[in-house]
Amino acid sequence: MPEVAVKSMDPTVEHPEQKLLNQLCGQLHGYLEPAQIEEVVRAYHYSADAHSGQFRKSGEAYICHPVSVAITLAEIRMDANGIMAAILHDVIEDTEVSKQDISLAFSPEVAELVDGVTKLSRIDSRSRAEAQAESVRKMILAMAKDLRVIIVKLADRLHNMQTLDKMPLDKKKRIAQETLEIYAPIANRLGMNDMRHQLETLSFKTVHPYRYEVICHAVKQFKGAHKTVFDTIQTAIQNRLIETGIDGTVGGREKNIASIYHKMRRKKISFKDVFDVYAFRIYCEKVDDCYRALGCVHNLYKPIPGRFKDYIALPKGNGYQSLHTVLIGPYGLPIEIQIRTHEMHRMSESGIAAHWLYKSDQEKNANLQARVNEWLRDLLEIQKSARDPLEFIDNLKVDLFPQEVFVFTPKGKIIKLPRGASIVDFAYMVHTDVGNACVSARIEKKLVPLQTKLENGMCIEIITAPWARPNPLWLNYVITAKARSCIRAYLKNFKQQEAIGLGRRLLEKELKSLNIDFFDIDNNRMLLVLQQLKSHSLSELLEDIGLGNKMPFLVAKYIAQTGDSGDIPMRDPSRGGPLIIKGTEGIVVSLAKCCRPIPGDPIIGFFNPGKGIVVHHHECHNCNESRKKQTSWLDVEWSQEVSGEYPADIRIELMNQRGSLATIASTISSMESNIENIHVVSQDNRVSVDLITLAVRDRSHLANIIRKLKKLNIVLKITRIKA
Repeated sequence: MPEVAVKSMDPTVEHPEQKLLNQLCGQLHGYLEPAQIEEVVRAYHYSADAHSGQFRKSGEAYICHPVSVAITLAEIRMDANGIMAAILHDVIEDTEVSKQDISLAFSPEVAELVDGVTKLSRIDSRSRAEAQAESVRKMILAMAKDLRVIIVKLADRLHNMQTLDKMPLDKKKRIAQETLEIYAPIANRLGMNDMRHQLETLSFKTVHPYRYEVICHAVKQFKGAHKTVFDTIQTAIQNRLIETGIDGTVGGREKNIASIYHKMRRKKISFKDVFDVYAFRIYCEKVDDCYRALGCVHNLYKPIPGRFKDYIALPKGNGYQSLHTVLIGPYGLPIEIQIRTHEMHRMSESGIAAHWLYKSDQEKNANLQARVNEWLRDLLEIQKSARDPLEFIDNLKVDLFPQEVFVFTPKGKIIKLPRGASIVDFAYMVHTDVGNACVSARIEKKLVPLQTKLENGMCIEIITAPWARPNPLWLNYVITAKARSCIRAYLKNFKQQEAIGLGRRLLEKELKSLNIDFFDIDNNRMLLVLQQLKSHSLSELLEDIGLGNKMPFLVAKYIAQTGDSGDIPMRDPSRGGPLIIKGTEGIVVSLAKCCRPIPGDPIIGFFNPGKGIVVHHHECHNCNESRKKQTSWLDVEWSQEVSGEYPADIRIELMNQRGSLATIASTISSMESNIENIHVVSQDNRVSVDLITLAVRDRSHLANIIRKLKKLNIVLKITRIKA
């Protein structure tokens, strides 16, 4: 909402607010009861009094803005409470009126709607971006309770975009960019294409004025150059429909400038390669007629293979239904044809607003409402797992830009996903628990990896395991907001529990070196320690220790001091025994990549604040500086029950001849090891120097591999890299 300036009212100036009110009442008389219109007029006077003395940048009275928003909503026949909320939508934010005042003056329902649209003006945020993100998050939550919130907000944003001229350039671009990223996609998600096109066009014109003019000029030239051809095609299609006895009318559709630009950017094509700058629409009475009309146009002009889409049988997520096909018209001109019923067209333009516009068709409205409710449920699940407003907005943006594919469960259920979605996205769409436990999948009864991209028509069976858990690497290829938020939420909780467990082990070890048993510490003593260390709970303290934010020796020292005022012994790392490492602890205990320690190596641990413990080889050169900090390192040892495979680096010099690497690879494979990576350091006609990363069980396994490789005639020298 643009800022307002406050100045005195000049009675000699003719103000347009009364004219706007008359226009609004004229529209409302078409569908509201007189008593309801009286309430709307009362809301107008209430809002006008509250905004008295406030003016927009254009100089008009501020009340003109909310009334203009109400007029937009009256065009889609919004109910009386929605119209009143539009007229009152800025009073909480810009005046002294509170939500409770509105509730008393009108109704709790109107007050809730106004509050849902109101921005958060007093939130404690670190940046403008976070404040805007929190505002959108609040709006989405209010929208989940009542869809009228977002309808009012979209109408509000549309009028703001229509009146941006008087704003400073930087603010115009910021508002327009936010509209492109959030509000236009929301309008699209709700199926309100008419609203979306207006928001996109106004925003694009503001953000990219030169590009807007260039594409506008190109569109005018295109239409002018092909006007005769378009008239010929339209007449030919109309005549063919009449000959076939199909009750249908043919019209034109011009693609909006923003859509043309985004298509050129997305597909990396020039303007001349955009097929649907100008498309034809065929409007039929019945669904059967749509498919018959498709046959007619395919007989009339040759279709382009792979360009047919059936959105009637498989509607888009926002409820959009139509048949799309691209044909080769006269002179080789590609033409797009869209075929739909009149009802489908009304629904595609109005979307969720059809709930108020066309109350006669309750079944259609119910289907669309169900789709919207399903989307809102997903948004609520996403916002619950988001750590902060900015993460929620990132996930929301991901969700708002879907290009869908349709896949099937083994039982034949259709699931819609964004184009580029992976197996993991599908698993989370089936159920969160299925996503968390998935290990593999079958497509057409063939095993496939989890990062496999989905294509239309695939039948997917998810394979789960009780021991499985989400992998952080999944975040590199999942694209749905639900999958991303669920993985982050699980990992955050898992890391927290893992850090608490490690922190407890570290603290018990340090307390043991001071002859204190962790379980003997009474509650009063622990509360004093928590106060001193500014921790809210024991779990929080243990988590900080596990993540390396607090040194376990210092915490143990605090505990000892709290119980005994005598001298505290200096730290002796040898007392209490080393920390036992299994190598499979996960996120808060990691193996250093610089020296790649493996079971059997002498190792040492270092605290990395915020991340936990990093385990290095004792001979690693990166440890030299850290050893000087007595409280940042600790003794660690490998567990006797250690299992699994660990990466180890070797440097190998071998004769540069055909088949050398194949011989090395087969030898390593025969020793039950895998090559994870090969890097050629240098190479000439005689010698090749390579760095090879192997997967080994322990130090003995690696030694056996090296001995086996040394026996090969082609190997000149081989060493293990420890730093």
